Amino acid sequence: MTDPRHVVAKRAENLSPTMPYVRGWAEAKRGADALAEQLHSAGLGTDFLGLRADVTVFGDGLVCLGPIQPEAGEMLARLLVMGLAMEMAEHADHQGQSAPPEAPAA
Repeated sequence: MTDPRHVVAKRAENLSPTMPYVRGWAEAKRGADALAEQLHSAGLGTDFLGLRADVTVFGDGLVCLGPIQPEAGEMLARLLVMGLAMEMAEHADHQGQSAPPEAPAA
């Protein structure tokens, strides 16, 4: 059984040979790797040992955090709030400019 977002995958025998599972998994792998890099930078790399890429029976990629300690969840929530606050402040700073803001360096 799946929820509306197809997060709970069906059993493996229900997989379809025509579904692009590898593409979905590859997208999830890129996302999981990027998240792992940021978690490591924040000192949380060892708190998310179950972080992995997965794919649903519909071919949609998923980034699975795995089981984490409550403290790691709270720290992740704080980091997300801080990042959103910084983004909102940056957006507010650019509102008064006549030219569009420059894209960040890659």
